[in-house]
Amino acid sequence: MRKKIFFIAALFMATIAGNAQCNFKGYEVKAENAYTYYNVRWATGPEDAKHYTTDRLRKEYLIEKVFAPGEVNWTYTMYDRFLIGGAEPTATPLKLTSIAPLYVDESKGTSGRNLLDNRELGIINIGGEGTVTVDGKTYSLGFQDALYVGRGAKEITVASKNAAEPAKFYLNSACAQTTYPTKKVTMKEANNIKAGKMEESNDRVIHQMIIDGVAGVRTCQLQMGITELKPGSVWNTMPAHTHLRRMEAYMYYKVPKGQKILHVMGEPQETRPIWMNNEQAVISPQWSIHCAAGTSNYTFIWGMAGENLVYTDMQVVPIPELK
Repeated sequence: MRKKIFFIAALFMATIAGNAQCNFKGYEVKAENAYTYYNVRWATGPEDAKHYTTDRLRKEYLIEKVFAPGEVNWTYTMYDRFLIGGAEPTATPLKLTSIAPLYVDESKGTSGRNLLDNRELGIINIGGEGTVTVDGKTYSLGFQDALYVGRGAKEITVASKNAAEPAKFYLNSACAQTTYPTKKVTMKEANNIKAGKMEESNDRVIHQMIIDGVAGVRTCQLQMGITELKPGSVWNTMPAHTHLRRMEAYMYYKVPKGQKILHVMGEPQETRPIWMNNEQAVISPQWSIHCAAGTSNYTFIWGMAGENLVYTDMQVVPIPELK
């Protein structure tokens, strides 16, 4: 009799858990103004994540809409309070404004609130020619040029030089305790590192763009860069690793039409796949590996924030140990 009661109770609890996942509709997207939208993502733990359905996994970690013409879109994640966003100005420039979750006192509204009151910002353009104006000074950003903007900047406006070929500014922002100078970094000025090899399908170049000490850039905790895979190579970040002391986000682009990315996340022995399209981003918690294989070669931007600025601070997972 006890065994029967225990079985019924276990079945009941499993049903409740399953229904809870099915009833989760995802995170609400809110409007800050006529062109700025945001959603807030709560942090999750590995014990919960291993039980997620495919749909729940995607709603928690995948950012499907990064760019949209004439819009600024933000995802505010509770992992290290990191902001992940995209701005695609067309005929009209777009001002990067703060969003409600960053306000200390929401009753005061937007008056006197700036995005970088307590933050630093990294920008990488993956579209047409564009400009970023920071407190009256204009920086031209071509394809894959980067710009670091320090804490305290008040007016940040992005624009496209040709509305028919708009700039696409990928944005990462982290909390900052001090102010460092705004600095543009081109691909030539970056620290360019050859990694992997064709025989292992991961021949790639890592471009460290917004890294403390690279090309004269200083940052508080933000790090950003670009990884390009050579034709014939499809694997990135292999061997895989985790970052106990920081989170990371990837944004995949230059994915050919009709091709996809299979991003792998989760604990090293509890991995989960997320299929992704071109110009989509994904959140990687501190406890999760982050690697991918594509049905073609591709490029992605990585952004990190956390406890320190040591680029090599990671826990590498030997390939045979992955499950």
